[in-house]
Parts: sequence; C-alpha cells; structure tokens
Amino acid sequence: MELSGNIPFSSVMDLLLDAICIVDADGRFVFVSAAAERIFGYPPEEMVGQPMIDFVFAEDRESTLQAADRVSAGNPLPYFENRYVRKDGSIVHIMWSARWSNTHQMRVGVARDITERKRAESLQAAVYAISEAAHAAEDLHALFRQIHSIIGKLLSAGNFSVALYDRGKDRLKFAYHAAEHDPAAEAHKTEAGALCARLVRGDPGTAPGESGRENTANCIGVPLRTKQGIIGALAVRGSPSDPRYGEGDVELLQFVSTQIAAAIERKQAEISLQHSVNHDPLTGLPNRELFNDRLQSALRLAMRNRMPLSLLYLDLDHFKTINDTLGHHVGDRLLQEVAQRLTKCVRKSDTVARIGGDEFLVLLNNAILPEHTLLIAEKIRTALGQPFDLAGSQLQVTPSIGVARYPEHGSDYKYLILHADEAMYAAKRSGGDRVRMAGREAPPNA
Repeated sequence: MELSGNIPFSSVMDLLLDAICIVDADGRFVFVSAAAERIFGYPPEEMVGQPMIDFVFAEDRESTLQAADRVSAGNPLPYFENRYVRKDGSIVHIMWSARWSNTHQMRVGVARDITERKRAESLQAAVYAISEAAHAAEDLHALFRQIHSIIGKLLSAGNFSVALYDRGKDRLKFAYHAAEHDPAAEAHKTEAGALCARLVRGDPGTAPGESGRENTANCIGVPLRTKQGIIGALAVRGSPSDPRYGEGDVELLQFVSTQIAAAIERKQAEISLQHSVNHDPLTGLPNRELFNDRLQSALRLAMRNRMPLSLLYLDLDHFKTINDTLGHHVGDRLLQEVAQRLTKCVRKSDTVARIGGDEFLVLLNNAILPEHTLLIAEKIRTALGQPFDLAGSQLQVTPSIGVARYPEHGSDYKYLILHADEAMYAAKRSGGDRVRMAGREAPPNA
C-alpha cells in the first residue's frame, strides 16, 4: 500500500513511536511494527509467530487474557494497561488501544510505552506515602515496616534491610530486616549488612561518594543521606525468580532514599523529644508523669482481670552526706548506677522510675502474693547494698523501701503511692536499710 506521493505505508508505520501489533485468533503475533523493538526489546522477527501472552508479565496475564476475550468479542478496548517483560528482563508498562477485525479475524492493537509516566506517578505517590508514614508511625520499627510496604510497590523487595549508623559510637546496627519466605534469610541479612557497611564507609568499589548507590547481582543498596551526613543505608534483594534490577531501579531507590532519610531523621527527633519529656535526663528512667500514667493503666488492667499489683517506694539512706562530701558529680554517678541495678532486679514488664532526688518508684505487675513482692523488695535491698566502685573508691549505700499493694491498700494510684511513701518513711525511721509493708512491717532483714 502506498500513500500519496508514492510513500510506502510501511515506511511511515516504521517511523511511529507507538508499536502496531496484530494478533491472530489463536493469540499469536502475526505482525509487529519496528517500534516494537524499542518498546519490548525484541526485534519483530523474534515476536512474530510467538504467543502474545508469553511476553506478558506473569501477574498481568489473567487480566490480559480477559481483555483479549472482550476485544475478540467485538468490543473495542481503549486505554487498557498491562506490563510486559522486555528481552533484558526489565518491566515495561504498556497502554493499549485495541479492536477486533472481523474481516481478518485478528486483533489489532497500538502499544504505547508509558513506563516513565508510571514511574513518575509511583514516585510521587511514594514520596507522599513516606511523608505520611513518618507522621503516622508510632515508632521507628512501624515506620520501617510501612516504608518496606511502599518500596515493595515500586520494585521487588522481598528482602528489605535498614541499617542505622551511630556516629558517636562509629557503629552500624540493623534497625529493620525482613525476609519473605526466604530459606537463606540469614545469609542475605549478612550480605545486606556488609553492603550497608560499605555504603556508609564509602569504600572504593562501591563509590557511594560519587553515585551514592551499589548494585550487586540482584541486591541493590543506597546510603541514607541527610544534611548532617549519612545516617545509615538501605538494601533490597529480590528472589531468584524476580526480574533483575536495572539502572532505573537503582535510580528510583536512590531518589526515594532521600525521602526515607528525611522521614527517619524526623521520626528520630520526635522520639528523642518524646523521650526527654517522659524520662529523667540523668538516669534515663521514666519520670513521675510517665510512671503515673503507667500505674493508672496497670490499675485499670488489674481491676479488669482481678489481678494484684505492687508498688515499691525507695529512698537512699544518707545520700545527702555523699553529695556533700564527695560532690554532686559523684552523687549523680551513684544515682545512675542505682538505676541500672534496680532495672536488673525486675522484669521488662515492670517499671522503674526516678521521681526526684534519690527517690525511686517500682511498679510490679502481677505480683500475686505479698510474699513474692517482699522477696523482690529484699532482692533490691541486697543488690543496692553491694559496694559501688565510684570516685576511685568503694561506696556503700543502703535503701529504705516501702511497699503498697492493690487491692489491699486502695485502688487509686495517688493513694497507693501515698501508702508506699508512708511505709518507706516508717522504714527510714526504724534505722533504714529495710523493707516495710504498708500497714505492717515486713519480716526482719537477715
């Protein structure tokens, strides 16, 4: 066929940016124009005669066959989108406009490569989602889990790792690692850790200082950069059956990494601020406000489950003398050591708080019998009675401990603290270095 001016129609068709594809009733390509090679990566002769569905991305085959059936039934189908696998293994997004030729018993379709448009849309959505996640996530682990889900919509990310760099300690530590049904998960975690370490260090060969990324086999990684410098690295690995990562995937991950780094930095700042509001700056223990909140929550749970709980009120005997004779810096160091010993004496489900000066509160959940509470209190008294190696010498300190229990001594958190406080002062008036139960004295110390 010739156009006016003796220009062959096939020559004009070969100049089109979109590909013309004709598929017979059996679903095989009988013609593809020259643009098909640019879009699909295959020269026309390698596509003609082959089943159309063999080139379609596996996850899109069912919807593609359904769309082909509708076209074959005589229903034109404009703007149908699916994904094909290029000859190099990468994914290409296609928008089709197709109709059925009843005369020739064939489907005629025009294929337009919309990969860049889809990538831009996905990146825009990812940037917005990451920003939203930074505000919505309760903690860093929740943030990483949401980021993993977001990245998984952009590229294959069955194995996903985030390592954060502690500049003060010059240490890189996994903050998140997920492997979906991977028997070699530990090996991949080790590989991801080594990759993240190289990216953070900027070792020769990875060139993060120049390109900020690394692509090895089917594992890619990028450093996480902020204005303050590199705060960590991110690595993803696909399964052996997934298409290999291409340069576009690396660039995509690099672009998103900037948003991820900003989100992590923002969440870390929020967590740090929240921690400073609710914790004692000297010992890092919960402060009075946080302890009261936890005690009230524990009381509601105890009432609902009809379970007891116990409260210990501690005060260090003669602490003022240590402060006055050795200085506040020694006193502060002693309080930090006391906090550490107290924490080691109880379970992770319990709460130790410093409420001011040398006073501490301990919440014991599910302390069923009074005898159990007294045993824990005695354990604390003995632990704090061991010498502290401070200021080049060994210091001895003893505690006075008051104990109150729910429900014996009330159901209001303020009254429980008051009863424990009164019991502590009773122990101190009796000479200190002892445990006193509210309403009655504990067995004498051994």
